[in-house]
Amino acid sequence: MDNSSYFNLSIFLNIGPYRYPAFVLCMLLYVFIVCANLVIIVVILRERALHEAMYVFIALLSANALYGSVGFFPRFLLDILSDAHLIGRPACFAQIYVIYSYAFSEVTILGVMSYDRYVAVCQPLHYHSRMTSRRVKQLAALALISPAFCNSASIYMTAMFPLCGNKIQKVYCASWNIAKLSCVTSAITQIFSTTAAVIMSFLPICCILYSYSRIVLLCWKSSSMFRWKVLQSCLPHIISIMIYVLTSFSDTILNRYELHDLNPLLAITVSLEFVVIPPILNPLVYGLKLPEIRTHIVKKRLN
Repeated sequence: MDNSSYFNLSIFLNIGPYRYPAFVLCMLLYVFIVCANLVIIVVILRERALHEAMYVFIALLSANALYGSVGFFPRFLLDILSDAHLIGRPACFAQIYVIYSYAFSEVTILGVMSYDRYVAVCQPLHYHSRMTSRRVKQLAALALISPAFCNSASIYMTAMFPLCGNKIQKVYCASWNIAKLSCVTSAITQIFSTTAAVIMSFLPICCILYSYSRIVLLCWKSSSMFRWKVLQSCLPHIISIMIYVLTSFSDTILNRYELHDLNPLLAITVSLEFVVIPPILNPLVYGLKLPEIRTHIVKKRLN
């Protein structure tokens, strides 16, 4: 049994002097993520015309992106410049908590947003009576608190596993990689990790599937003009869902491989997708595709 007080992020490559350009590139990505998401949040908070359910949830999505980026980038930037990639157990589990609560909050927020789109499209006359300020606050709290609670329980169980190693084949701490270090039989750890992920993702995914199945059925019976309006309203949300599904699926598939069998650069790139791509693309999608947000951003720049 390994009782080390630290983990070794063993997938990092020794890129010599290229670490400095890599550091600058990743720092610029981090600055862009922070600035782009802050712009979305500030515009929605300052403009009373945007104090509606859909925009509140968009701001929540951007706030969650900032939260996840803070949990990943500062440590990652230090590791790029460092020769040793050791992280203490408390810091490792803290990073797991932040990144995983970010990930599951993301899908929960997308689930809540799909319900908002369902009510707006399928029950427009009841939209304002259903999506009241109180209901929006309740849904926002649900989207943040439930993943945090479930994630805490999952991480606590993972932290209790006796470990037979300390090498994590990833650029950040991940629950699945620590579970693979467990001295407990792999079948038990696989069942536990998979069950926890399914429980935290099942309800939001069901909500998304149900909401869009109802929207598609309504569009099927409606005019082409109505379909176009619905597509304009729902397209940014659909793009966000696709981004989340593709990046999380890539990360899940990567976790099932022994990374020493893969090209190290490919493994690092795929592992970064999940924590980098959604925070970059989501503010671009909503800032550029939704005319209400785009108009206010342009107006602020002109002023």
